[in-house]
Amino acid sequence: MGSAREDLLDRVVAWFAEHGVGDTGMRTLAAGLGTSHRMPHYHFGSREALLGAVTERVERRERDTLTGLLAATGGPFAAGLAFWHHVADTARTFAPLHFELSGHAVLGRPYTASWRRWMATGWAEALAGLFRDAGAAPERADTLARLALAQARGLLFEPALTGDRPAADAAMRRFGDLLRADLHPDADLDTHTPRGRS
Repeated sequence: MGSAREDLLDRVVAWFAEHGVGDTGMRTLAAGLGTSHRMPHYHFGSREALLGAVTERVERRERDTLTGLLAATGGPFAAGLAFWHHVADTARTFAPLHFELSGHAVLGRPYTASWRRWMATGWAEALAGLFRDAGAAPERADTLARLALAQARGLLFEPALTGDRPAADAAMRRFGDLLRADLHPDADLDTHTPRGRS
């Protein structure tokens, strides 16, 4: 059984997923959850700290999703593309919060410390593992992980900001092809087999 703080955090994440984040205040959120307005302050201290905890929780769940997709698809590139679609599906809900808190983290706001560490290392480690599985040497896998992470974060602007999901999907598919060609230059991008073979 989780702690009261963790249970409340799960409820907050679910509420934001349904209603969006926007400029929701602590009192409005507490009323929506059917709890005292004092409880979010008691467990998190401030709206900013609560939003940091929400974003970190969402990010960690997303990493678990990526792990599950990797097991289900059996390949890092297929898992990566499936994961992109999963993330893009929720972009309008959580991307604004993600980018808002990214700005706070860049400014060194104290309540973003834990989330900043996670953003700096958590995703890079997960993606580097995918590239090692695809055959990249460890140092190169780390570099490709940073490149893929920057690409994915940048492309999230499309569905979140412009609503142009098809353009973002097309760009991500092309980026995946480029990565695959870079790692396996003798492979056919359509069949994923070495060129000249059936």
